[in-house]
Amino acid sequence: MRIRTMLLMSLALLAASCASTKKIAYFQGIDDKTIEEQVQKFELRIMPNDNLYITVSSINPDAVKIFNNINTDYSQNLSTTSLNMMGYLVDNEGDINFPVVGKVHLAGMTKEEAIDMLTSKISEYVVNPTVNIRFLNYKVTVLGEVARPGTFTISDEKITVPEALGLAGDMTIYGKRDNVLVAREANGERTFHRLDMTSPDVFTSDYFYLQQNDVVYVQPNKARAGSSSYNQNLSLGVSFVSLLVTIITVLTR
Repeated sequence: MRIRTMLLMSLALLAASCASTKKIAYFQGIDDKTIEEQVQKFELRIMPNDNLYITVSSINPDAVKIFNNINTDYSQNLSTTSLNMMGYLVDNEGDINFPVVGKVHLAGMTKEEAIDMLTSKISEYVVNPTVNIRFLNYKVTVLGEVARPGTFTISDEKITVPEALGLAGDMTIYGKRDNVLVAREANGERTFHRLDMTSPDVFTSDYFYLQQNDVVYVQPNKARAGSSSYNQNLSLGVSFVSLLVTIITVLTR
């Protein structure tokens, strides 16, 4: 009888362990072939309010000075704030006003497409120009049940949801891995999408790769919500009891 009881307890613990693992493990049931077939191709596109740092170079440096806000030889020594001030802000119509060339519509283009267009237009004034574009505002924000919530600047202009969670120190044990919210604003419209990080289907989502200014929010699970409510009620209860004891003491004296 005793052995049977111990066996039943062991099976119960094993079942509980398996259940908790299913709630915590990422990308369950995935293999290398699945990843190769499902991962979406990422193309970052220029949007209104993007801040672009654009430089032009050529064999003859003097010929392209007019196209640069600052000497490219010194740009690497500038602070982030200074670079932001040197950037071209894409207006609400999706245009920038570029030196000599004038107004250029860039919204909706990839960086490569924008480079090709500017190169073509500048080639009317300079022989064999080389154009480079960088996003100065590629940032993502991670909030909620993560170890280090915050806003992160992405230097290589490409990041996935798992990578963003990694920058924030990963989800805590209280984070709902099957309900991660991604908030995105594009063309003046805010959209929301929920991702199940325990499922391999996350690789097929259009929100797997994050765009500039996306916000990732990890919702707390019931254990965290219950703990928060319990701690708050306990604190109020202690305060009430302390007040009651004080009143009784004063009246007794």
